[in-house]
Amino acid sequence: MPRSSTLIFLLIATIAVECNVEKPTLPKFPAILVFGDSTVDTGNNNYILTPFKGDHPPYGLNFPGSFSTGRFSNGKLVPDILASMMGLKEAIPPFLDPNLSDREILTGVSFASAGSGFDELTTSLSRVIPMSKQPRLFEQYVKRVEGVVGRNEAARILGGALVIVSAGTNDFIFNYYDVPTRRIQFVTVGMYQDFLLNKLQNMELYNLGCRKMVVSGLPPIGCLPIQITSKSPILRSCSRKENADAQSYNHKLEKLLLPQLEAELPRSKIIYVDSYNPLMDMINDPHKYGFVETRRGCCGTGFLEAGPLCTRLTPVCANPSQYLFWDSIHPGESTYRILSEKLSASLLTKLSLF
Repeated sequence: MPRSSTLIFLLIATIAVECNVEKPTLPKFPAILVFGDSTVDTGNNNYILTPFKGDHPPYGLNFPGSFSTGRFSNGKLVPDILASMMGLKEAIPPFLDPNLSDREILTGVSFASAGSGFDELTTSLSRVIPMSKQPRLFEQYVKRVEGVVGRNEAARILGGALVIVSAGTNDFIFNYYDVPTRRIQFVTVGMYQDFLLNKLQNMELYNLGCRKMVVSGLPPIGCLPIQITSKSPILRSCSRKENADAQSYNHKLEKLLLPQLEAELPRSKIIYVDSYNPLMDMINDPHKYGFVETRRGCCGTGFLEAGPLCTRLTPVCANPSQYLFWDSIHPGESTYRILSEKLSASLLTKLSLF
């Protein structure tokens, strides 16, 4: 065979082998179940009496149909993006939606409530659903699932579902930093961290049938635009103290609490999700991710606007995908997509053999 023909044959053979190599795929989950705050609330606050709502423009600007769903972002949140990546469905609906179909129920919902936290004091004025009450909604969900598919199949769905827990930021902002009510009772931030972690430990999700859980740590709280406005309005620099507190909380969560829970709960898999370091990397090296602004949100001035202050009359930036934050508190869809890619890689590594 001529040399040129041999090279062409080898090239074709190499391409064929590469094309036939199966790419790693995410583990299959029958459903995604979500507990937490505004980072994962897909619209439950629409159905309760509270001023903490994202059911109005410009929220949802880049959601399919430019529809304001109640998500505190311009588009989809991490649970939505993961569900789409897994081929489960295109978005995770809120459990309180009265029009949920059986199919939507079976493949997963969100019980999260914007403004929520582990500390009941966090929700005392806003009247949103605290983390301690979200499992009670989950109990209602279990009964409905059992009514649709029976107890045995319901147990299979719950045991195989991906459970996402994301909360804690509001507790520190509302009770320890901006309104330091809890500082009287907890004289050190470490004591308050332990108080919150104990609340997380007692959420009862395992006893209700959940086995595969991912628990998010805190973001760099001191770099949220609203916290920068509060602590460094002129220089617009992150609060090192608040970021250090977030890191120490995350260390306790990742290295102490979650491994302990997994060891104590038979056939459970509990994964820590790092949101702090990916977000800090985006803040410190924004151009690597296509961002041009990381210190203020896209809505209005980006310094204070969020929830009821980010309205249909508020101007928004020309290109939300270039802003890490959508409003003064919440990331935009572009940021959530980056975090979802990192989470999916973690799931692939840690859950594929479980």
